Amino acid sequence: MAIFRVDELRNMSPEELGEELLNLKSELIRERGLVVSGGAPENPGRIKEIKRSIARIKTIQKERARAL
Repeated sequence: MAIFRVDELRNMSPEELGEELLNLKSELIRERGLVVSGGAPENPGRIKEIKRSIARIKTIQKERARAL
């Protein structure tokens, strides 16, 4: 899963943003499950990147909702 920049996210449609949000949330659950079960993540910084991307998507969705 790619980590998105704000300008990439702003160019996406609301449907695409929703799909990416669901994908990132499921990936975050998998990564957290791996850590909780005692496994070592391949990339320890990945969880932080995923959480930031989720926050960016939610921020853009909120901005668009307020603009209407």
